[in-house]
Amino acid sequence: MIKNLIFDLGDVIIPIDLTAPIRNFAMLANLPEEEVQAIWKQHQFINHYETGLIDDVAFRGHVRQLLRNDNWADEVIDTAWNTVLLDLPVERIERLGELKSNYRLFLLSNTSPIHIRRVNQVLMGLNLPTLESLFDRVFYSYEVRLAKPSPEIYQHVLSSEGLVAEETAFFDDNAANIRAASELGIQAVHVQPPKTILDYLDQTLQAGP
Repeated sequence: MIKNLIFDLGDVIIPIDLTAPIRNFAMLANLPEEEVQAIWKQHQFINHYETGLIDDVAFRGHVRQLLRNDNWADEVIDTAWNTVLLDLPVERIERLGELKSNYRLFLLSNTSPIHIRRVNQVLMGLNLPTLESLFDRVFYSYEVRLAKPSPEIYQHVLSSEGLVAEETAFFDDNAANIRAASELGIQAVHVQPPKTILDYLDQTLQAGP
């Protein structure tokens, strides 16, 4: 019997385009996209940012240094970084709100503070609850200093909230994240297009809470 629902954010709650920041930073820096992509792969600053090893200031500093432009304002960098986020489907947020009366809801995301602030801005602009209000608790990689698919991050969620793995469903679009959760006994559901989280929720929860 499922009592707890854990959701990924990108491409589960909100659609994303992982290539968009590369395109936008390449345009800003007047560099080929391939060069910017190579810089992203060569340096670990994004991973460090998403696991809390560096903060917003250091992240922006790395971007300026690696793309050789010291004059970019914080807002320019943040805007380009946030182009990964596509339009938010309101019906997904509304569905999560409906589920709160029967299930405990959690968010588990490999993400960065800049992205979370932007998502919350969009939600508030639509008169919707922030992520922190929508879920019983949020687990951001940069706060817990762990990232999926590390088994430790799933164990951290289970233990800190007293969740039983077999009573918990986890929805994610990444196959490696799904495998890691499954190995701990969590009912892991691989969200893949053209289906959306709404389809998978109906399939998983049709037996009721």
